Amino acid sequence: MVVAIEKQEETSKKSPRFYALLSNGRNLKTMTVHNLYIFDRNGTCLHYSEWNRKKQAGISKEEEYKLMYGMLFSIRSFVSKMSPLDMKDGFLAFQTSRYKLHYYETPTGVKVVMNTDLGVPNCRDILHQIYSTLYVEYIVKNPLCALGETLQSELFNSRLESFIRALPFFSARAG
Repeated sequence: MVVAIEKQEETSKKSPRFYALLSNGRNLKTMTVHNLYIFDRNGTCLHYSEWNRKKQAGISKEEEYKLMYGMLFSIRSFVSKMSPLDMKDGFLAFQTSRYKLHYYETPTGVKVVMNTDLGVPNCRDILHQIYSTLYVEYIVKNPLCALGETLQSELFNSRLESFIRALPFFSARAG
């Protein structure tokens, strides 16, 4: 297995339409989003969604969340210690021969993680949009949602579902 880790780059906000232009003629119908995790700063999985996941981990969801968070913690630590440059926020993504993991961490420690097909370009701006326009608006600003607990907002879930399905590289029939 080959793993590639991307370093932090300065980017401006880009719309999902921008990512369609980055495809460079690749067939966007074959690309997709597999799943999305949102973790708090303590490693609690606040939200999990999946769309086109073909293989299950063979362990409970709770164990999967712990493994994912532990892997993120380890990669962040590794990248910060081994990088010859000041990485500021750490890494953006890593890629295996089968999927690409996109990562965004907020200053408050909320982590948004999305697994996609290999052809999907860097999604840092999309993950930032999920955090700022969905999580902050429908969870943080909602007095009925307790922070640090699993997200129970149907409005958040439906808006997230619509947002992901509207991405130019989302395909319900990938692969």
